[in-house]
Amino acid sequence: MTLRGRWAQGLQPRNFCWIIQDRLAASERPGGYARNHRKVRRQEELIWLKQQGFTRILSLLDSPHNLHAYDEVAMPYANVPFGRHDELATHLREIYSTISGWLAVPTERVLVHYDEFGDRLLGALAGYLLYAQLVEEDTHAVQIIEKMTGRQLGTEAREIVTMTVEEVAPR
Repeated sequence: MTLRGRWAQGLQPRNFCWIIQDRLAASERPGGYARNHRKVRRQEELIWLKQQGFTRILSLLDSPHNLHAYDEVAMPYANVPFGRHDELATHLREIYSTISGWLAVPTERVLVHYDEFGDRLLGALAGYLLYAQLVEEDTHAVQIIEKMTGRQLGTEAREIVTMTVEEVAPR
């Protein structure tokens, strides 16, 4: 099947946002989350990601949802689940080291997603800014993510940022 016209370009994933311009972006799960997930939309969003030059996807889902779809379009990926709250520091270390490893290669363009575009994902992204030493203060990381996404970070996101400062980020 050959797509023509605007469908050949795909569709931008919902809540798509650059965290580091042209290098690291975030969105909700391609195709939507939970009951809103649509296979056709997922395919269109994956087409868009490929058209935009994305080279890797990092799924933070606790399940293997979408991984087969990434295989089908030959998009390299990793799945690093957030897991339970009491395991979060360990998982954050793996999330951050995966992103950092990929971004160490100048040609990599990475999309990070969780099921929905909410506190867990945004907290992890604010934490990554600290981990990568792109910002020095947790309040600054929170402000940057809030400004980029147009969303106010809630308690869970702020807890992730605090955990990054106290347990994960290099000193």
